[in-house]
Amino acid sequence: MVGRLRLWSGYVLLAYVTTHLLNHALGLISLRVIEAGRVWFVFVWQGLLGQTVLYGALLLHIALAFWALFRRRTLKLSLWEWAQLCLGASIIPFGTLHVVGTRIAHDYFGVQSGYPWVLGSLVAGTWLGVVRQFGLVFVVWIHACIGIHFAWRLRPWYRTALPYLYAIALLVPAAGLGGAAIALRDFAELAQQPGFLRNVFEQAHAPDAHGVAALYAISNTLVAVATVLLLACLAARPLRDLWERRAGVVVLFYGDRRTVSAPTGLSILEMSRIAGIPHASVCGGRGRCSTCRVRVGGPDRHLLPPASTEEQKVLARVGAPENVRLACQLRPLPGRYRITPLLPASAGPRDAYRRQSQAHGGERYVAILFADIRGFTSISEGRLPYDVVFLLNRYFRATGQAVQAAGGRLDKFIGDGVMAIFGLDAEPQAACRGALDGARRMALALDDLNEALAGDLDQPLRIGIGLHAGPAIVGEMGFERTSSLTAIGDTVNTASRLETLTKDFGVELVVSQDLLDRAGVDLSGAARHDVEIRGRQGRLAVRALPRASDLTSLSS
Repeated sequence: MVGRLRLWSGYVLLAYVTTHLLNHALGLISLRVIEAGRVWFVFVWQGLLGQTVLYGALLLHIALAFWALFRRRTLKLSLWEWAQLCLGASIIPFGTLHVVGTRIAHDYFGVQSGYPWVLGSLVAGTWLGVVRQFGLVFVVWIHACIGIHFAWRLRPWYRTALPYLYAIALLVPAAGLGGAAIALRDFAELAQQPGFLRNVFEQAHAPDAHGVAALYAISNTLVAVATVLLLACLAARPLRDLWERRAGVVVLFYGDRRTVSAPTGLSILEMSRIAGIPHASVCGGRGRCSTCRVRVGGPDRHLLPPASTEEQKVLARVGAPENVRLACQLRPLPGRYRITPLLPASAGPRDAYRRQSQAHGGERYVAILFADIRGFTSISEGRLPYDVVFLLNRYFRATGQAVQAAGGRLDKFIGDGVMAIFGLDAEPQAACRGALDGARRMALALDDLNEALAGDLDQPLRIGIGLHAGPAIVGEMGFERTSSLTAIGDTVNTASRLETLTKDFGVELVVSQDLLDRAGVDLSGAARHDVEIRGRQGRLAVRALPRASDLTSLSS
């Protein structure tokens, strides 16, 4: 909830800054137009509703920024997080004088704080005031853009919209700064006329020397107060740690025999970072990306606090089981827990997108298809490497499209072989029928490919296909970027053996009777064999079909 309030208050402030810069951009036309545009700006933001929303968002954003800094357990931040933090802290010294010189000067000194007053103050002042005023735009805008990037980069549409957002991020401040610079230049030229600045300040009801000194004193006081609050926030962190240690200690056991002990109140992600254990966290610990998720076990797992509504939404998005939590949101009570990070420390935004529920591991009834090109070694001999790669890619594309059209998932390519899984999101009968349909489509796709490559091949490509169904362990396996959803177990091994048997029987397809029975398909007209499968007890009944395309009438 705190994170959402901070984000939405930031949206309000960004809207204010954007409209302010667009008003500045009118300076590209003339001083008269820029002042006329300010009428609409004042109408929106200086009415009762506008001021309430704006100043409420400003105070809330600042307060929540201090609270976030206080709650942060470690200052081991990424380069971009440090940039956003430092830029956010710089807004106060850069922007306080501008706020005091306009808003407070208007409310308490009766100053007409329009463009003539601001531009006249810059012309009459030193170059430092100009640098501070223009530098404020850079500081605020870059701080906001970093925040927007962290908030939006996990959205599915963000990559598509990024070029347009990038254009806006460049054009808005460029137009605003350009308009302000030209307006300042034009105003400075007018100020060369005798008595011009005096008339401008009289019409703006500019304060006298004592009033100006009072405004500077207010600005300096606000900066000092903010500095004191920042130092107090940092100084309170060790006191908080001492207090929380009195409540007990949390002990985390990691799979690589590393143990972390920390006071209660810290999140698992914070404990990992303090201990120097690499841990994925694309969103920076804001509970949005799910890349920091961990499997939690251990003797005291029952003591874990329930997940918040926001955490439950994120976990549901990735189909996480009950024993998986977000490391950035889980603050365990004193006890002993076993922690297993589920994503590599190098995980990126893509890893935060929705995954199938089986990714975390589980047993499921699936149908497995193995296919392999017959005699590919002899086919590839004497061919250029480019030709071999071209031929394989054409074959893989044809078979991959066939598998997907039948509702299967292409698991992997092994040399010139293919493995596919059916039934990840379907009932057993639909999985088995889909596997049969996939084998049929592969055979037909191979016929089309042979026809297309007839002039390049000495002999047509031939494949062997093995099909079997049963329970298998399904989950995301691998290391870092090579991780993928796959299946292992006796069912997979058996399907691979059946594909090998197509050589012995001289056929294109060998399918287990178990799969046919579950699919409700009768192939009693095909040759039946009872075969022994290495590593499997008993004999397995299979059917051998000379051509997989003969399944045409059975695929509906």
